[in-house]
Amino acid sequence: MQVVIADKAEQVLIDELGAMGCSVHVDPGLDGDALGACLSEQKAAVLIVRSTKVPESVIEAGAGALKLIIRAGSGYDNIDGSAAAGKHVAVCNTPGMNAVAVAELAMGHLISLDRRLPEQNSALKGGRWNKKEFSKARGLKGSSLLVIGAGAIGQQVIQRALAFGIRVSVYDPQMTRDEAEAIGVDRVGSTRDDLLAALSGFDAVSMHVPAVESTKGMCDAAFFGAMKDGASFINTSRGAIVDEAALIDAVKTGKIRAGLDVYCDQPSEKDTAWSPAIVGVDGVYCTHHCGASTDQAQLAVAEEVVRMVGLFKSDGTIVHCVNGVA
Repeated sequence: MQVVIADKAEQVLIDELGAMGCSVHVDPGLDGDALGACLSEQKAAVLIVRSTKVPESVIEAGAGALKLIIRAGSGYDNIDGSAAAGKHVAVCNTPGMNAVAVAELAMGHLISLDRRLPEQNSALKGGRWNKKEFSKARGLKGSSLLVIGAGAIGQQVIQRALAFGIRVSVYDPQMTRDEAEAIGVDRVGSTRDDLLAALSGFDAVSMHVPAVESTKGMCDAAFFGAMKDGASFINTSRGAIVDEAALIDAVKTGKIRAGLDVYCDQPSEKDTAWSPAIVGVDGVYCTHHCGASTDQAQLAVAEEVVRMVGLFKSDGTIVHCVNGVA
């Protein structure tokens, strides 16, 4: 079976796919037309990607032989799932495998926003000692955090925040009050009105929802306007859930501060010039959509991808399908 990997891959993934009899073509530089051409030339049955975008044109180019696209991670909005379904190509992800890594980065942003670590680092590297300025942190113990989305990542954030002595609540329409109480948190409701009414009661908000139709742009002017003055907003999920213009306005006016790992229209290239307005705003801390990029997480993802390909190769079994084909 032909497999194309269009992103950097763990060696264990390549080796184990080869050991099970797959012919594996690895090229982290593939993108756009080049990716489509490769799928056609290789007659690939399986495409494995991380951040590489897989639009309709790529799926069309691989149509016929291509049967399975695996997103080596939890989110899958870089893949045109509808176009894939139209060609009877299953799109799958690896849910939960990188949950701890993303949760760790979310906590890192929470700490950085409280202690202003980037500004402290810049001041010292710029030759300025200003202890008085940076001795004004509130501290996290006893503060309040609203986790929006209580899936695998959200629950890992909840565990870590509770260990810090933070009072945690959750907003997730899929979670019942009893389920919330079982993990030691309050549930703030199940509707958008419930959410907007609750936001003013939290020192920080951390986003852990997928980019689907119901969540796109959910963090808009009304959302940020409802937040507590001086609160922190953290997004390690997907850029599409945020109205970036509204976020910029909220930060510039001093309403809130933000820690972001994801952005609207972020590049698919691995190394390129990119300077959107959001990253230049004081009070916004930025990382490179690297939440899942730890050695531990990538090994767990690789092992799950091997399992998924093995099942598909053995008897056509498809797991974790997200576009309704399986």
